[in-house]
Amino acid sequence: MKESLKIATIGGGSSYTPELIEGFIKRIDSLSVKELWLVDIEDGKEKLEIIADLARRMVRRAQADIEIHATLDRREALKDADFVTTQFRVGLLDAREKDELIPAKYGVLGQETNGPGGMFNALRTIPVLLDIVKDCEELCPDAWIISFTNPAGLNAEAVLRYTGWKKFIGLCNSPITIRHHVCELMNLEPSKVRIDFAGLNHMVFGLKTYYEGQDISDQVIEALCKYNQDKAFDERFESIPYLPEFIRKLNCIPSPYLRYYFSKEKMLSHVLEDAKEHRCRAQVVKKIEADLFKKYADPALDVKPKELEKRGGAYYSDAACNLIDSIYNDRKDIQVVNTLNNGGCASFDDDEVVEISCVITKQGPIPLTMRRLPIQVEGICREIKTFERLTAEAAVKKDKNIALMAMTANPQVQDVDKAKVILDEMMEAHQKYLGGF
Repeated sequence: MKESLKIATIGGGSSYTPELIEGFIKRIDSLSVKELWLVDIEDGKEKLEIIADLARRMVRRAQADIEIHATLDRREALKDADFVTTQFRVGLLDAREKDELIPAKYGVLGQETNGPGGMFNALRTIPVLLDIVKDCEELCPDAWIISFTNPAGLNAEAVLRYTGWKKFIGLCNSPITIRHHVCELMNLEPSKVRIDFAGLNHMVFGLKTYYEGQDISDQVIEALCKYNQDKAFDERFESIPYLPEFIRKLNCIPSPYLRYYFSKEKMLSHVLEDAKEHRCRAQVVKKIEADLFKKYADPALDVKPKELEKRGGAYYSDAACNLIDSIYNDRKDIQVVNTLNNGGCASFDDDEVVEISCVITKQGPIPLTMRRLPIQVEGICREIKTFERLTAEAAVKKDKNIALMAMTANPQVQDVDKAKVILDEMMEAHQKYLGGF
């Protein structure tokens, strides 16, 4: 085991980075990070410098012996890295705004990881990830790539299906957020709670919940029913409460993103209303980020500000840093990641990427055996996996006809004529990032 680690973070100028710094500081006794290289592109240079200065103040305050490097040279950062983390957005928030507003013009929900918006996020992102993998093959062939870049599961599907690089793990904070929510509802100690998760990224389900080894799944379902009964629409998270009778029949804990499919019309009406008023989640996030970076630039700030939680990145450091810590220290604990199914869930092929509870070892994640998904959720997951596989193929082969098939297959669209119109307009809007189509 190496006594000191070099970690490269692609998208180091992200507003999420203070979460990551905090996570490494908290684990400095077990995770000996010596060098942290923050990488960004020319358009993100100013933010990168602000984040790097804040990171240096944070490690100085904690008296942590971590060298912070900021660079626009990705290859310099990757050379001899032990872990590579990714948290970038191709096209920045302007691209996300188009992902949300263009589909809305045609009465289709636009969102960062769902429907046409999620598809175009992937079409822009996958080629960049494949380039990063090529660099890693040359410069740090033993590194693990931990990708928090959305859409996390679809990106992992592309890398693990179309490259020879197997040390790639997609990561999302949703399962940790769900577990904390359950613990708050039931007043439970999080360290004593285990939820068995299976499904896909942003389409994952808590199948069983255990507290100190005892199955408390039925009590959790009833607590969720009670929580949803009198809950109103939540503007901040664009969430809609489920009917209690629906949750009882679902009989598992749903990802919040299931609302985009099982409360489709309500979610769509809110999105279309926002679009009419020329506001969307991307615009909200732009304001949050502008306020955050003003705070980050304050030379007196040397901790992660509380306001970062509004960005949607809560528990990111727990997800990313726990995973790196467990691989490095061969902890063999259970975490939820996006990886090859390899027999974990019978609803998916072995070579398909799933989001699933895994034992984390120094050889990587080993999926727990979850049998089949319940019939009430298996169908929607298979639809999304079809969409993911077609989108990944379109991104790799630069094939517009496959992209049309992918968009048509998505449950938010399922209309080939509408898909064609949206596809053409979004191809034009994002042409700068879609070279080769």
